[in-house]
Amino acid sequence: MYIPAHFAPDDDSVQALLSRHGAADLVTATINGLVATTLPFHYDHERAKLMGHLARNNDQWRLPMIGDALVIVRGPDSYITPSWYASKAKHGRVVPTWNYITVHVYGSMIVHQDPDWLADVVRHLTDKHEAQRPHPWSVDDAPPGFLHRQLRAIVGVELTINRIEAKFKLSQNRLVADIDGVIKGLREDGQEAAAAAVEEHRT
Repeated sequence: MYIPAHFAPDDDSVQALLSRHGAADLVTATINGLVATTLPFHYDHERAKLMGHLARNNDQWRLPMIGDALVIVRGPDSYITPSWYASKAKHGRVVPTWNYITVHVYGSMIVHQDPDWLADVVRHLTDKHEAQRPHPWSVDDAPPGFLHRQLRAIVGVELTINRIEAKFKLSQNRLVADIDGVIKGLREDGQEAAAAAVEEHRT
């Protein structure tokens, strides 16, 4: 990934995104070409692993992999109009751009079919995404027989991380007045998450 120095995030920001992200794209190179699936992952920072699951009927896990797998994790992204820049009124030498946060995680991947391993990952993912709800749903709320049948319909994927590349492109290369304009414009457009990201990572 091309990462200019002003768009390179610190490790704490990368770890925060990996810990709280939603769905990500799992991309593998196979004998049939590139294959991709969008799925949520559980991030284990201590063991440097990403863990998730695919539908058993999804052929991606069956196709022999060539090299490492890639997981593409994204944060907020947004179109940035030059109209938000204070520089537009001064000299007009401005163009549109796109702000975004992305982390590319590379590693070796193995497939799990053990029901206990799958149940553990499903529980981690469920607890993570239910945690902020007023009445969190638990895996234990489902009848055991039903849960067992559901687990038989999926396979687990475990990525052992060997490389992470991250880019937080959030207007850090603009003047302070331009950044202020971007934050204001995004908020007026109702893009609070994108505005907050720019504000958090302003230089």
